[in-house]
Parts: sequence; structure tokens; C-alpha cells
Amino acid sequence: MSLTLSDVKRIANLAQLAMSEEQANTALGQLNGIFALAEQMQAVDTDGVAPLSHPLAAHMHVALRLREDVATESNRREDYQAVAPKTQDGLYLVPKVIE
Repeated sequence: MSLTLSDVKRIANLAQLAMSEEQANTALGQLNGIFALAEQMQAVDTDGVAPLSHPLAAHMHVALRLREDVATESNRREDYQAVAPKTQDGLYLVPKVIE
């Protein structure tokens, strides 16, 4: 997939970006480069390749030591909400700003 200059200008308009002709041409080259890279990556045969849970471990050849997923701090909600002007059921109450 590749974009045209009119596509870039339309995208800029939808994003409410002011772009000069030079900036649009630069963006066109960069976006088409990104799409070309994505197409190259999709062309790679990944059949039989298992996903890695920790990709760094595959390159470092070192087993990562992971800590246990347990809470190490106590629940201090009441302490934090003690200074709030209004709370109810563990939630902060604020004035209504949208009518």
C-alpha cells in the first residue's frame, strides 16, 4: 500500500493539521517508508516460530529472574482519602462540571 500526496493532505485536513506543500511531500515519503517496512515484515515466514514471553531473554541467553506477582504494600486508601473534601464508598466526590 502506498499513499499519494492527496491522501496525505486529506489525512492532515482530518487531523486539523496545517501542512505546507514541502511538509506534505516529506510526510508522504516517511509514511510510504513505514508502509514499505510493514510490507517487508509481513513477507517474513513466521510459520513454526513460537511467540516469546520475554524477547530479551532470547538475545541475552540469560534466564530472567522474575519476582512473584504479589502485593507488597498495604491498602492505604483511607489514609489518602482522609484529606479529600468529600468521598463515598472509596471514591472521590467532585462537583458536576457537565450539564
